[in-house]
Amino acid sequence: MDGIELEILWSNLISIVSEQARALQRVAFSPVVREAGDLANALFDRRARMVAQAVTGTPGHINSLAAAARNLLREIPPETLKPGDVLITNDPWMSAGHFFDITVLTPIFRKGRIIGYCGSTIHHTDIGGYGVGSGARDIHEEGLWIPVLKLYEGGVANATLHAMLRRNVRTPDALFGDLGAQVASGRIAAERLNLMCDRYGLDDIEELADEIITRSEMATRKAISQLPGGTWHGESRFDVPSGEIITLHTAVTIDREAGDITIDFEGSSGPSPIGINVVPAYTHAYATFAVRSTLNPELPNNFGSLAPIKVVAPDSCIVNARYPAPVNARHVVGMYVPFPILKALAHVAPERVVAEGSGAVWTIQIQGRDRSGKPFTSSMFNYSGGMGARAMKDGLSAICYPTGVAAVPTEVLEAAFPIEFTCKELARGTGGAGRQRGGDGQIIGFRMRSGSTWLLNAIPSRLKEGPEGLDGGGNGAPGRYEINGKPVNVARKLEMQPDDEVLMVTPGGGGYGRAA
Repeated sequence: MDGIELEILWSNLISIVSEQARALQRVAFSPVVREAGDLANALFDRRARMVAQAVTGTPGHINSLAAAARNLLREIPPETLKPGDVLITNDPWMSAGHFFDITVLTPIFRKGRIIGYCGSTIHHTDIGGYGVGSGARDIHEEGLWIPVLKLYEGGVANATLHAMLRRNVRTPDALFGDLGAQVASGRIAAERLNLMCDRYGLDDIEELADEIITRSEMATRKAISQLPGGTWHGESRFDVPSGEIITLHTAVTIDREAGDITIDFEGSSGPSPIGINVVPAYTHAYATFAVRSTLNPELPNNFGSLAPIKVVAPDSCIVNARYPAPVNARHVVGMYVPFPILKALAHVAPERVVAEGSGAVWTIQIQGRDRSGKPFTSSMFNYSGGMGARAMKDGLSAICYPTGVAAVPTEVLEAAFPIEFTCKELARGTGGAGRQRGGDGQIIGFRMRSGSTWLLNAIPSRLKEGPEGLDGGGNGAPGRYEINGKPVNVARKLEMQPDDEVLMVTPGGGGYGRAA
């Protein structure tokens, strides 16, 4: 395909998925979607290969969505679909790893045949069950499991499914508001793709998809082939809400001739009894992110650029969760997946990696009734620690690396829920020392204005040991989680009194290189 023509069409595709994401954020009910961007939008070809993704989104959602389209279409074959159909699931092993993340997939028809699909995954406010947290003992305690079904069939809502969803969640208006935003954004993407085809005289996007995917794969394999061949190891250790220490061990094998990278998690911790187990798709999402962001972050992220990266893990492993393991707080471990990979890659590309950061964002969910008696359930709101330092730059402070999700502004939360923040500031000096310093964590304090008891789900990590520095850099400071001034480290939902105050100090990032 002519290079100029390809660039024009590629720009059109990026505009389509970015408009899809903007529409989703504008219409969504939940602050975690609208303000924090905890979502993914992608465009797929007729063979369900991800061709383009929106610039807004998180690696855990985007790279899981890349696999989800094929998973959904194995359950409901394309030949059975018709215009107006919309597919849905929150199956953890088919999409993004826990019940709160619902994937919606819309087939795009042109002249009576499917030419592609547009998909989205977002974090919903509530899905029934335990709520955001790690206290469930198996997956069936964690909420409503939606198998692959048609949310709409021929443009008509699936009344039975809608009724089931409405009766199984605490805040149905928020759930259906966000689902409506997903469906509407899919329709926009379908309309825009058809308009692009009209504008450039295309019957479908197969030739365009082949060109983009082939070029992306070739460029990724070329970048891998320029690294030294061999196997390198990396390991990260961190504590989780139950107090247990989790180890993630990776062996990263670079095959220069084939242009492949294989990441093996043999030697990592076994399954956990609490809901921090990670399904393979989510592990793959953050593992591929670590490699892609190190090698060639400027390349499109699609089926082709992901293909040369293989991820394997033993069956009895915390990052290869098997049914019925609880997975609700899978991000607590999943967001640490990049760090042992980056430590292994530091042996071959030290100038491109970052030191360990604070890891998983600290997620908070509040539930209760306001002073008028109206029930409220917040979606999770996130607080990050410091990012690890880079070879030539300090780490960023209070940044959600590696997830990329933003923090919901305190003003938005205080307007939406009966919550009052008592402090929110940087925790100066918590980043590790070094030639380049690690980023600082932050201090957050809050209490409720509901006037009655309320429930708190909080999922901190790294309360015992801070992130490791790299190449002689100092470690970042561990975090602190206190209620009424007393340290807390539990993996269950807590009943709180009206005047209770929560204080969190998130960890700092590791430093890079020895200080002069």
